[in-house]
Amino acid sequence: MAVFAALIAALGLVPPLTVGIVPVPITLQTLGVMLAGSLLGPIRGMLSVVVLHTLVLAGLPLLAGGKGGLGVFLGPTGGYLVGWIPAALVVGVLVKYWAIRRTGRAARFSAVLLSVIGGGILVIYAFGVPWTALVTGLPLSTSALGVLLFIPGDLLKAVVATLAAINVHRSYRRLLGGVRTAAR
Repeated sequence: MAVFAALIAALGLVPPLTVGIVPVPITLQTLGVMLAGSLLGPIRGMLSVVVLHTLVLAGLPLLAGGKGGLGVFLGPTGGYLVGWIPAALVVGVLVKYWAIRRTGRAARFSAVLLSVIGGGILVIYAFGVPWTALVTGLPLSTSALGVLLFIPGDLLKAVVATLAAINVHRSYRRLLGGVRTAAR
């Protein structure tokens, strides 16, 4: 869990890309959240994000752009950050109990990708969009339209996380606590 907390923090070293419509930057750290859930499973994946958040709350500058402290959770990005915790949990549950058990390469790839998109994108947006609207005073519709800028990059991150998860689980079949994956 500590390694994945460190991985998510390390992905924050890549400078964030700020877009004009919403005051939330595009970062690689959501890739780390997707990987945590899909590789470690629901509990360990979620706890790795909790470890990172605890360090950030303590003031360590582990978020993209060197940010840390309570202020980042109270600002426009706070909802997205809080959403990382249930996102890792949902990705982990879907991958462990449904997706990785699919037989056939195409079925497994599709199931893991849908799991990562559902947990790693939709859950994070469900927390982030309303929070950003609330904190900034933007209409909810404007905040929701703002995430359209994130979708292409987030889908690319979901594909990367899916490929990594499938390949790691193929080589290390017991990573999710004894779950047997199909050999194909």
